[in-house]
Amino acid sequence: MAQTDQIPVNSKFTRSSTGVEVLADKEMQGKVAIVTGGYSGIGLETTKALAAKGVKVIVPVRSPQKAEESLAGIAGEVKTATMDLADLQSVQKFAHEVLKAYRNIDFLINNAGIMANPESKVGPGWESQFGINHMGHFALVKALMPALEKNSGNRVIALSSTAHKLSDIRWDDIHFASGYDKWQAYGQSKTANALFANALSRRLKGSGGLAFAVHPGGIFTPLQRHLPKEEMVALGWINPDGSPTPLAQQGFKSPEQGCSTTLWAATSDLLEGKTGVYCEDCNIAAPTDKGSQMARYFGLDEHASSDESAERLWNISEDLLKTA
Repeated sequence: MAQTDQIPVNSKFTRSSTGVEVLADKEMQGKVAIVTGGYSGIGLETTKALAAKGVKVIVPVRSPQKAEESLAGIAGEVKTATMDLADLQSVQKFAHEVLKAYRNIDFLINNAGIMANPESKVGPGWESQFGINHMGHFALVKALMPALEKNSGNRVIALSSTAHKLSDIRWDDIHFASGYDKWQAYGQSKTANALFANALSRRLKGSGGLAFAVHPGGIFTPLQRHLPKEEMVALGWINPDGSPTPLAQQGFKSPEQGCSTTLWAATSDLLEGKTGVYCEDCNIAAPTDKGSQMARYFGLDEHASSDESAERLWNISEDLLKTA
């Protein structure tokens, strides 16, 4: 949505709220959710919180053994099915199985992703962060549209990040044919996630569905697996001994807090009629205040809220799928 739609609301929750707290007064028994990456990090906490409220949670898994270990003992109904966002055939197979088993999907939470990894390609030669974080989820949503369009109350949540500030879409070189930069690639993929929710919101409007982008906050999770210790020290996240720095202790969230904005966006009545907006800290994010010292960390940059860019990316993504 446009920057003018990014108006914070009177949310009773804060950046310190947990997912369990956000869902405390919600009646969700029997609803169906898909949580990509739902067996690790904030995805696991999202799965736990939903399952505890009686939601039937489907977790696509790339590593069945790891998923089984992570999900063991969770209270509630959690099912897994094989899927790899880097493999479009597996995405299509997963979606086909879901459509056979469930008439409606109430929540689709596109949580999985990779960050700042060494240069690699997926699918038909797509840059891997764009290919997995954006195109894999784009393909999943396209395949699940028959179920999404049947339920007027469904919500699709795309996990973006404040890293969207690192890069607009590289319209002339999306796949980094030259000059790969792992952080710019990550930033581009997070801008893509925000623009995806923007464009999807218009495509769900006719059936009453809603789509939102979410910045979960800074959280230590397996997402950092590609970052060497020395780089995290240089970024000011950890001390040389591996302990969190004061900056990280003050600014980073726990995984339980990290899933709260996702679940708030998936359930809050305050977001009715505001589809497509970008949320942070259990609220709609304001446009970035470029004069603030915290501009790098809070707010939504204009390039990630452009309706024109959202439609342009959607059309490019459809063309990429057709030729994959």
